Amino acid sequence: MAITKSRHLVVPALAVVAAALSACMVGPNYKQPTVETTPTFKELQGWKSAAPSDALDRGDWWTLFNDPVLNGLEAKVAVSNQNLAAAEAAYRNAHAMVAENRAALFPTVDLDANANATSGTSTNVGTPGTGSGGTGTTTTTTVSRSTVQHYAVTVGATWAPDIWGKVRRAIEGAKANAQASAADVANAKLSAQTELATDYLQLRADDEQIRLLQTTADAYQRTLTVTKNRYAQGVAAKSDVLTAQTTLLNAQAQTEQTVQARATLEHAIAVLAGEPPAALAIAPLAKFDPTIPAIPVMVPSELLERRPDVASAERQAKNANAQIGVQTAAYYPTITLTPSLGFASSSLSKLFSSNAFTWTLGGDATQILFDGGLRKARVAEARATYDQNVAVYRQTVLTAFQQVEDALAAGKYLEQQQSFRAQASTAADENEKIVLNQYRAGQASATDVVTAENTALAARINLVTTEQSQLTATVSLIEALGGGWKTSELPKS
Repeated sequence: MAITKSRHLVVPALAVVAAALSACMVGPNYKQPTVETTPTFKELQGWKSAAPSDALDRGDWWTLFNDPVLNGLEAKVAVSNQNLAAAEAAYRNAHAMVAENRAALFPTVDLDANANATSGTSTNVGTPGTGSGGTGTTTTTTVSRSTVQHYAVTVGATWAPDIWGKVRRAIEGAKANAQASAADVANAKLSAQTELATDYLQLRADDEQIRLLQTTADAYQRTLTVTKNRYAQGVAAKSDVLTAQTTLLNAQAQTEQTVQARATLEHAIAVLAGEPPAALAIAPLAKFDPTIPAIPVMVPSELLERRPDVASAERQAKNANAQIGVQTAAYYPTITLTPSLGFASSSLSKLFSSNAFTWTLGGDATQILFDGGLRKARVAEARATYDQNVAVYRQTVLTAFQQVEDALAAGKYLEQQQSFRAQASTAADENEKIVLNQYRAGQASATDVVTAENTALAARINLVTTEQSQLTATVSLIEALGGGWKTSELPKS
């Protein structure tokens, strides 16, 4: 009973001592690094913002372009994109590291059971006896052969209480690293989605350019026919025919070049969607009629909540801060407790009786007295790493601000360019018609015709290119604003 009472007193006492010792945690507590923000974006003035302002919070931001084909392709990114799959696997790895570090808070418990038997022979040899006449007998006595049995069952533990917070700092860092990895997944997803959208919209612009070039080549073919007829009638020079042929062949070559560019984009889209290029074919549209959506723009400070790359950089700074505590804890002694409880008996039937119960409590403490400055160097290294991560975080924020400003400026000024391009294209088309009629009437030269045709074609292509640039700028703005992501989506543990 005395042993049992002692056992009940020792175990709670250990728990109280461990809790008291574990209250200390060395190293700096983390505070999110400050960054300078402005009340609004410089290029926001004159920007057409969407209403309601939560349009991006739906997540599927690409639906703003009202393109069913784009919607279907974007849906494949989250499922089949291999870069995204790699980022997701990296997150699971980081999440497992949290559990691995947390396990160090608890003791390692093992069970040991053994049974053994020892056999031996004991012999007693007598001394010669004496009697009358000086004679006697020698007696030899052989004692029995015996077997000793021993049984034992012991539960032991090894526990290093987290007195200085080294393990808790490691857990804190692992959590921050896992959250950074989760933000990396979101960033990889957003990057793949925006790249696919950009490639797709460029492909649609190429479709329109191909249509324009083919229509123009047909017109050039008609001009060549007219020129040949005029040459046959003796009212046009051979050089007029050659000039018309050159113009037609250049338009045909430009068409093939654009077809090649379209094919390359289609291949890239297939890979982004997680498919081999041969498995994906995107049919051309009859007409390029893009929807350029208005995008809601928040204040600059909200980027810290909306950009996954900013969130990742901030979490990496927290992880680096936690490592300072991990390295600082090396200055303090390491205490290890090794309690054990068990039963030992020479009789298997009495093994688990109260009289057979045993317990031990051991412990040791180790302290490094000299390491040639190793611990000091590691703490300095951890602090430098933290400073580096803070600088990276602040630079990431500045880059985010720049990307938003660039996209806002592009969208605003491209809208003005598109208006000018449309007017220029209309004027060039009208001039082309006038010069062609003059040429048929003999009032203009073949050079005038070629100049007018090339100018009109360039104006049409410039208009399409500007519209495509508007769409790309819109996608860039959505990406710069973080898509529909928020830091509240980060895992808590």
